[in-house]
Amino acid sequence: MPLSALPYIREVFLKREEIMNPAEFPFTIPAVRELQSLAFPTNVTFIVGENGSGKSTFLEALAVASGFNAEGGTKNFNFHTRHTHSALHQYLRIAKSHKRPRDGFFLRAESFYNVATQIDDLGITDSYGGVSLHEQSHGESFLSLFLHRFQGKSLFILDEPEAALSPARLLSFLCRMHELCGDESQFIIATHSPILLAYPGATIYQLSEEGYESVSYQETSHFQLTKSFLNDPDRFLAELFDNPEPREPR
Repeated sequence: MPLSALPYIREVFLKREEIMNPAEFPFTIPAVRELQSLAFPTNVTFIVGENGSGKSTFLEALAVASGFNAEGGTKNFNFHTRHTHSALHQYLRIAKSHKRPRDGFFLRAESFYNVATQIDDLGITDSYGGVSLHEQSHGESFLSLFLHRFQGKSLFILDEPEAALSPARLLSFLCRMHELCGDESQFIIATHSPILLAYPGATIYQLSEEGYESVSYQETSHFQLTKSFLNDPDRFLAELFDNPEPREPR
């Protein structure tokens, strides 16, 4: 089970009464259209769902509403390369605990290059392991962030942190996450990784056209599809190539 105290973000609500045009983006995507409220009862919460379901849009809005820069980084980062984030953060109300995080970080894999550039420009590489993140591989730079910059008693909102990590590095990340949870940190993560989803005691919300459903690890489509593939990859691929339509896990 995750170790620690009460999460910093306890629940988020969509202020539907303030939405002027629910037929406009982002209110039409499942992550927003079906949102009433979402609770974060444990120190690790995963949000999973198919591409296009709106996980990243929701996580971005949650991060911005929590005081983070839309492109990522700590709350002290205020750069932008292009304003592409939605106005969803204006319609979220966050219920917080009585405790405040000492620090935090918003990681979005797609704009991490821009964050790394900002770190170089600010001359603060010492806080990230002492080597420019641009001088490391993508995976190494992610791991440097997790190992050197992430600290205890913090709030971490992560959008697909597995994007640059090998399976072995994912296990290293799990160990670091567990260590930080033991030091009163909270993680809210959008992911496709069945390895990350295995973290014990985590809350998992599976997002579909019907909305958010709290599920167990074994109930996630990510686990079921991966398990079906690994049980017999030759048969799985033979069936797939014979019938290339999207298939449900067995």
